[in-house]
Amino acid sequence: MTPNDGKGDRAASALSQLREISDVRTLRALAHPVRVSLVEVLSLEGPMTATQAGELIGESPTTCSFHLRQLAKYGIVEEAGGGKGRERPWKMTSLGMTIPTTDDAETELAAGAVSRLFRERQLARYQQWLESRAIYPKRWRKAAGESEHLFYVTAEELESLNEELMALLIPRFSDRRTDPAARPPGAVPVEMLIFAYPIAPPPDER
Repeated sequence: MTPNDGKGDRAASALSQLREISDVRTLRALAHPVRVSLVEVLSLEGPMTATQAGELIGESPTTCSFHLRQLAKYGIVEEAGGGKGRERPWKMTSLGMTIPTTDDAETELAAGAVSRLFRERQLARYQQWLESRAIYPKRWRKAAGESEHLFYVTAEELESLNEELMALLIPRFSDRRTDPAARPPGAVPVEMLIFAYPIAPPPDER
C-alpha cells in the first residue's frame, strides 16, 4: 500500500454527508437573509420550532414558519416530528451543504448570492470574536488560531488539498453536531473558515 491509499475514499465519505445544491431554483430559494439565518441556527442548535428559532434570530414565529416551509419545499429542512402548527419542530436534512462549480452563468450567479450571504454572516462573527476575545479565558484565546499561507499549486492539486481537508474535518467531529451527549465537557461551537483562491490568473495554456 502507498501512503495515499484510502484518501479518496475518506474524502468521498466526508463529502457524502453534505447536501450538494446545484439547482438554480433551490439556490434562489436559499438566497434570503432569514432563510440563511434559519439554516445556521438549525445547524448549530438542532431541531427547534418556528417560535424557538424566531427568538434566536430576532424574527416573528409567523415569518420563521413561512420561511421554514419554503426551505422544506426545496428539501433543505424537514419536520422533526411532534407538535402542531408553529410548534412543529424542524431540522436540517443534511449535516451541511456544498455548492459545486458549474458552467451555467445563471446558476453561478445564484450560487454567488448564496455564498455572499453566508460569508458576510461568518465574517461578521469573526469580527465579533476579534472585538470580544479579551473576555475569553486565556486557554481559548491561545487555542483559537489564524494563519495565512501562500503556495504555488495546480488546479488539480488545490482540488485534492480541499478534498483532503474535508475528509479530515467532517468525520472527526460530525457526531457532536447532532448528538449533544457526544460533546465532551467544556466543548463550545467553533467556526473554522478555510478560503483557498488564486491571487493571479492562470498562464495562457494555448
